[in-house]
Amino acid sequence: MADYDYIIIGAGSAGCVLAERLSASGRHKVLVLEAGGAGWSPWIALPLGYGKTFFDPAVNWKYETEAETALAGRKGYWPRGKVVGGSGAINALVYARGLPRDFDDWAAAGAAGWDWAAVRETYDAIETKVSADGSRRGGGPLHVQDVSDQIHRANRHFFAASDELGLPSTDDINGGTPEGAAAYQINTSGGRRMHSARAFLAPALKRANVTLMTGALVERIIFDGTRASAVQLRRQGRRETLRAGREIILSAGAVTSPRILQLSGIGPAAVLKQSGITPLLDAPHVGGNLQDHLGINYYFRATEPTLNNVLRPWHGKLRAAIQYALTRRGPLSLSVNQCGGYFRSSPQLAHPDQQLYFNPVTYTTSPNGKRSVVQPDPFAGFIISFQPSRPTSRGRIDISANDPEAPPLIRPNSLSTQEDRAQVVAGGQLCQRMINTTALGKLVKSAMDPDLRRMTPDQILADFRERCGTVFHPVGTCRMGDDPAGAVVCSQLKVHGVAGLRVVDASVFPNITSGNTNAPTMMLAHRTADLILREAS
Repeated sequence: MADYDYIIIGAGSAGCVLAERLSASGRHKVLVLEAGGAGWSPWIALPLGYGKTFFDPAVNWKYETEAETALAGRKGYWPRGKVVGGSGAINALVYARGLPRDFDDWAAAGAAGWDWAAVRETYDAIETKVSADGSRRGGGPLHVQDVSDQIHRANRHFFAASDELGLPSTDDINGGTPEGAAAYQINTSGGRRMHSARAFLAPALKRANVTLMTGALVERIIFDGTRASAVQLRRQGRRETLRAGREIILSAGAVTSPRILQLSGIGPAAVLKQSGITPLLDAPHVGGNLQDHLGINYYFRATEPTLNNVLRPWHGKLRAAIQYALTRRGPLSLSVNQCGGYFRSSPQLAHPDQQLYFNPVTYTTSPNGKRSVVQPDPFAGFIISFQPSRPTSRGRIDISANDPEAPPLIRPNSLSTQEDRAQVVAGGQLCQRMINTTALGKLVKSAMDPDLRRMTPDQILADFRERCGTVFHPVGTCRMGDDPAGAVVCSQLKVHGVAGLRVVDASVFPNITSGNTNAPTMMLAHRTADLILREAS
C-alpha cells in the first residue's frame, strides 16, 4: 500500500507551489521531502539578509564548478538553497517573468503549450501585484511588490543616463511593455521575503493531507520495472523507503534533479557505469543543456552618498534597523538590486539582449572564520553591471560518485560560442555608454579598477573572462521537449521512457529566460500542477 499519493522531492521554489496546488482539494495525500532545514532564520525573512545567507553553509549548498579555461582557469561559486524555500529563500528577490519571446521560443523548441499566451494566464493567477501606493491587482498568493518609492535617490542618475541615450523606460518590468529602465519589483509582503515557502507551502501545511520532512536526503528513486514507485532516503541517521501511489515529482533544482535521476539509473550510460550504477535507461541528455547567466560588476566611487553611507557605519545600521522594526520599510526591506532592466545593445536588434543592474552600493567580501562576510565599503559608491540575456553556450552537470552527498561535477562550458563572446562585448559597451553619459558621469568620483570608461572591446572581453561570475540562474539540465531523442521530459514534464515520474523545476527549461529565473520556476510548477490534477480527475 502506498504511503502517499504524491511524493515531491525538494521544497524549493517549485516544490512548495506543487504541494499547495496538489493538496488543495483534500483528496490527495502529499509528502514534501527537503534535504535542508526548516528555514526559520531572520536573515531569510529580512530582504537584505541575502548578504548573510550568501555564504552560510547552514542554508546554502555552496557548490563550485569545475575550473573553466575560458574564464582564466577559475572555478565558479554557485550558491543554492539548502533550506525550505530553496534558492528562492536566499536569492536577491528580483521578480522577473521574462520576455514574451522567451516562452514562444520554448514552444518552438518542442515544449507544446508553453508559449507566452499560455503562461501569461498562469502568472496572472499566482500573483498579487502591490503598487507603491498600496493598491492591489490580482488575487494570487504571491506578492509582487513595487518599491519604486523606496529605492535610493542615487538611482535617479541611472534613469537620467538611460534617457540621455534615448533608451526606453518602463513602469512595470512584468507588464505589457517590459523593455527599458525600471525599478525592479521584488517578492516581499509586509517588508518580509515572500518566497514560495511562505506564499504556498505555509498555507498547505495547515492541511492534514500535507507532510513536510526536512533533513531528508534522497538517495534514489526506486522503480517497479519502468514505473517509479518509491523514494529511498536518509533521515536522522536511518534509511527509509516511502512509496507513492500516483506519482513521484522531482523538484530538486537544476543542479540536483539530474543527479537524482542519474543516481536512480536514468542518465548517460557511460557516466552511470563509471560510478558503478546499472543503467535503467540510457538517457544521454540528463544533465546536459546546462545554461546560466554570467554577469560582471563595474565599481565606482560616488560623488554623493549612497547606501554605503547608510549600511557601513554602526549608527547607520542602527537607524536602518529601527526604521525596519517600526515601519517594515527602508533599505533593509529592499533588494540589493534596486533598478536596471532589459535593453537592446543596438537599436537594430529585434529584441532586448542584455539585462542591466544598477546598485547604489559597493561591497567587499572578506573571510570571517569558516564563513565569509559581505560588507559595504567605507565610502560612497555604486555598481553598474550586465548579463547577456540569452547565452548560447551549453554545459553539463553529472554525478561524481554513487553517493548523494558527493559534490556534483558542474561544467558550464562558458563562453564557448562566438555569439556569447560577442554578446559580452555588446553588454560591456552598453554599460560603457551609460557610464560615459553626462547624467551618470555626475555620480562618478573615480573608477575602482578596472576602469570601464576607457576599455577597448578586446579589453572588455578579457576583463569579463577574468572577473565574471554566475548570476545564479542555472537551468535546462532536464530539458523539456516532446521528442524523446532530444529531451528528458515531455511537455507534461513526464520523464521520457518511464512512468510515474515527472521533473518540475528550472531544470526543464528548454531555453533560459531573459531575466531572473525564480518567477518562471514558480509559474511552471503551478501550471504543471494543473496538468497533473487534470489527469487525476
